[in-house]
Amino acid sequence: MLFNDTETARINRLIVEGAGRGLTEREFFAREIVAWKSSPERMEQIKGEVYYDGRHDILDRKRTAIGADGKLEEVPNLPNNHIIDNQYAKMVDQKTNYLVGKPISFSGDNDQYIELLKKRFNKAFNRLLKYIGEDALNGGKCWLFIYYNDKGELCYRRFPAFQVLPFWADDDHTVLDAAARLYLQEVWDGLTKKMVERVEIYKPDGIYRYVLDGSTLIPDVELGDYSPYITVKTGEKVESYAWDRLPLICFKYNKQETPLIRRVKSLQDAINTILSDFQNNMEENTRNTILVLHEYDGQDLGEFRHNLSTYAAVKVRENGGVDTLTVEINSENYKTILDLFKKALIENARGYDAKDDRLSGNPNQMNIQSMYSDIDLDANSMETEFQAALEQLLWFIHQDMKTKGEGDFENEEITIVFNRDILINETEAIENCAKSEGIISTETIVEQHPWTKDAQTELDRLKKEKEEAMADYMGAFPKPADPNQPTEPGGE
Repeated sequence: MLFNDTETARINRLIVEGAGRGLTEREFFAREIVAWKSSPERMEQIKGEVYYDGRHDILDRKRTAIGADGKLEEVPNLPNNHIIDNQYAKMVDQKTNYLVGKPISFSGDNDQYIELLKKRFNKAFNRLLKYIGEDALNGGKCWLFIYYNDKGELCYRRFPAFQVLPFWADDDHTVLDAAARLYLQEVWDGLTKKMVERVEIYKPDGIYRYVLDGSTLIPDVELGDYSPYITVKTGEKVESYAWDRLPLICFKYNKQETPLIRRVKSLQDAINTILSDFQNNMEENTRNTILVLHEYDGQDLGEFRHNLSTYAAVKVRENGGVDTLTVEINSENYKTILDLFKKALIENARGYDAKDDRLSGNPNQMNIQSMYSDIDLDANSMETEFQAALEQLLWFIHQDMKTKGEGDFENEEITIVFNRDILINETEAIENCAKSEGIISTETIVEQHPWTKDAQTELDRLKKEKEEAMADYMGAFPKPADPNQPTEPGGE
């Protein structure tokens, strides 16, 4: 439902304790935002986004050695490669595409309702849901904001986890009291650009906008300090409305809202370190051999290294010479450790190895299911959270449908189906479908067939083909004469 006046009792209880100490509501939000801004939870959410983008900690690593005072000091003249093998991003993409890479579908008894939902959950929404999946894996959760555009169309906008500070009404984090969004915006200040920290506070009656100046919230006069969720203009009259629920929906990766980066960061860093160290050792060609000098004609080892590199010669005194101790680099050791780290990362990320030995030859469906067991279990948890979030989204869609006269479908039963992108043995699956005919319904068989994209479309095609075949069959026989029709004159 939509209503004009919204009770603010729920949000008021958030600041009861602070108000007793003289805190205003704005001061309460300012303190909460400042404390959350540099919190470990938010830093981890940002780290997930950064690692997905390929900006890993290895980029800041410096080569060091023990100095004269026994402490580590930077050695800038040593090779210092920063090699990144982004297995983390591979896992995020793999898990996202596994669950939401294919369009979602709907199952229900009301065909009119399903057709209306298909128009709402179009290709643009499927793309948005894929982005939400990536953000949820990187940050533990992602936010979807529902609003109306200037044309009166219901629209959606996603916010990454590190932008939104929620104020939950329950311990299970299912009901929102309010939320604050913190984001950076680049603006012109005269002839120079600067970054402004803007804050949007989502309360039951609308959005309140501020600029964060240090630890103080200042009303945003540039964008407007307040706007309702819905405005309706009738002639010269403008009315403001609000939803009966906060139009901000949380899509969680899991119940704990734990980002994927927490499980695999140490393994990803280890992979980068192994590869970078191997490359460093390969480039340190003159350092792979330890030189033992006898009666060297000079005192400075730096000068010796310079002369050796420049002239490929060493000047020694009488009875002098140079002996060598060779340090060999065993590449197999690096390869073994690297393989161990990669397998450990896949297991901890609960993904699958596309180069698994079980896929060699002609794998059967049992081997494929075994390979997918980890990612399937993790996807089950993620799907449960996404199903609950989409159920909340459907509530807003139902209100919009009723407002626009499309019908009241709030009590309709509907099932949202996530079509997972799983590798299958098509030959085996088709054989099983054929053997199931007469045991289960045709609709179920069509849904499980590997070539089916839309079960209802395939059923309609089957029905049409049967009708055409029956018409052709009946057309092959002459129509029987009508005994009541008079014969032509002269006929016997």
